[in-house]
Amino acid sequence: MRLRWATLGMLSVLLVAPTSLADPEVVTRISQFSGKQVPRFEMLKYSAVNGRTGPSRDHAVQWRYERQGLPVMIIKESANWRRVRDPSGAEVWMHARMLKAGDDVMLQADTMLKAKPDDAAKDVAFFGEGVLADLGRCDADWCQVSSKGLTGWARRSALWGADISEAGL
Repeated sequence: MRLRWATLGMLSVLLVAPTSLADPEVVTRISQFSGKQVPRFEMLKYSAVNGRTGPSRDHAVQWRYERQGLPVMIIKESANWRRVRDPSGAEVWMHARMLKAGDDVMLQADTMLKAKPDDAAKDVAFFGEGVLADLGRCDADWCQVSSKGLTGWARRSALWGADISEAGL
């Protein structure tokens, strides 16, 4: 009996152990509903998505999002609904089919993209706050991003959707 409880105890530790490389303080877990890591980033699948006060259509619409590709952080799940945090910090419930996996990020501030991941590197392009971009590879402090045919490096801290440590959980 002790062995069974010890095994279950070890399994539960593995399921809630910190797994984020960016911030060991962020605790991730695997959802029993989707089988995916929570928290995680996904993006809006459609150009009009309702954010509700609770996990059903019976709950009032709190926000109407009108930006396809907007990255949101999934922080909680039920069978068909996801509790998400948007870039402004608002938290709402969305139906799972309104979201999709993806690698889009949103710039949280006006940003000069660099040719290399270095503040002293040559300037490549200027992206304004709110621009959506495709996320490329990242290192500890920098990520490669692309939008409208332009590619360069931005500080990870300037990107919403690149770092799970933004979870604040």
